[in-house]
Amino acid sequence: MKPLSDRLALVAILLAGLAGPASAADVGTVYAEHCAACHGEGRLGGIGPALLPQNMGRLRGEAITKVIAEGREATQMPAFGQILSAEDMKALTAFVSKPLDAIPVWGEKEITATRVIERQPKALTRPVFDADPLNLTLVVEIGDHHATLLDGDKLEPLTRFPTRFALHGGPKFTPDGRFVFFMSRDGWVEKYDLWAMEKIGEVRAGINARNIALSSDGKHIAVANYLPNSLVLLSADDLSVEKVIDAVDMKGKSSRVSAVYQARPRDSFVVALKDVPEIWEIGTRDKTLPLRRITLDEPLDDFFFDPGYRHVLGSAREGAAAKVYNLDSGREVTNFTLPGLPHLGSGITFRLGERPVMATPHLKSGLLSVIGLDDWSLVKTIQTPGPGFFMRSHENSPFAWTDSMMSKAKDTMSILDKRTLEIVRSITPVPGKTAAHVEFDRYGKKVFVSIWEDPGELIVYDAGTFAEIKRFPMRKPSGKYNVYNKINFSEGTSH
Repeated sequence: MKPLSDRLALVAILLAGLAGPASAADVGTVYAEHCAACHGEGRLGGIGPALLPQNMGRLRGEAITKVIAEGREATQMPAFGQILSAEDMKALTAFVSKPLDAIPVWGEKEITATRVIERQPKALTRPVFDADPLNLTLVVEIGDHHATLLDGDKLEPLTRFPTRFALHGGPKFTPDGRFVFFMSRDGWVEKYDLWAMEKIGEVRAGINARNIALSSDGKHIAVANYLPNSLVLLSADDLSVEKVIDAVDMKGKSSRVSAVYQARPRDSFVVALKDVPEIWEIGTRDKTLPLRRITLDEPLDDFFFDPGYRHVLGSAREGAAAKVYNLDSGREVTNFTLPGLPHLGSGITFRLGERPVMATPHLKSGLLSVIGLDDWSLVKTIQTPGPGFFMRSHENSPFAWTDSMMSKAKDTMSILDKRTLEIVRSITPVPGKTAAHVEFDRYGKKVFVSIWEDPGELIVYDAGTFAEIKRFPMRKPSGKYNVYNKINFSEGTSH
């Protein structure tokens, strides 16, 4: 990282000509100390989004100052009202509201220039280790930007390797489970060979990225970007650019790309646009990767797909209702109100008797919503200790686990009996420490829970008795991903 003096100088340059209640040097110091680590030295994004007028949607003026002072609900944005003066917050508001003189160009030429292939994959017929390659669990440690590959049977680490800064959106595995792709918030896509336990290469597909998806045949990677406003399609084989699609609607309005998903039964990617009322579908059977547009009545931020990928359930951060669209016809099927901002991306499916249902946690209230997938009706609302972010289960387990990490009860995991829709147990792994994100092993017999702190821990539980089995010290373990569950689209994990 550059020394603080250089970082302050860079911010001061960006602030040249800015009028406000504090001097440019003062604002530069405040921004470098409190904002740059998450939002980038040049406001181009990092762990947090880019702080540019075109990237902040409807946030303007006093609304920005309020977010600085109070934080942003259902995000990792903290409150600075007790730390910064009113003058400093007003100056920061003016700073992030001012456009940059020029937004960096990041098209096919720039992406290709960053591409590095370190080695070709080895000609292996089996992994170099003895562990079951389908019962590996990959743990992302964001505390020091590493990942640990864990043997799910022996519960022993096989290797620990460095990753890019601020991984996000979940790694994606090839259909055979051999290769995994990571994406960082600053747009780097890395390819890693799990069988050989070595990195293959990397490419920077964006400046500020949201997530990636891998096509059902394992041949194409789609990268959703906030900056620039684009969807980038890469070859999964060699990370070369296949296509760069500007995120522009039919009226010519540009948009950030919220997320991209693999629609496995459809052999396509489904793309969510942040600022315009459209969903895109990119077909992956055709070498041209054609784009199909579905028009909505408002932009949607978060998505859940039914198991057959015939329908998408979407919600907007400020919207009053969740809406269901048929992906074939492109028409709205129904809409209904869900309280507390559902985190649909963490929704899971299971069967309640013979009925297919989904369950989702909420980001603004301590609730789980259970929804019937046969008629999209609300089956039950279940109280939890506080707003949560993640929910997980497994087809071989009668239980689902959810956290309350967005609340004062951040140290509590709640266990739902999927047969009765009742919370049957609460577990506090480490009092006062954030417990979040659950993953099961491939058999549904073990549960992995993160103590989302630095230093933190990975704790393993028996999925049937809830008894603790083992603890591993780790550096802020965030997501955990079992190879078998992810490549087989386990009904208890998000896709």
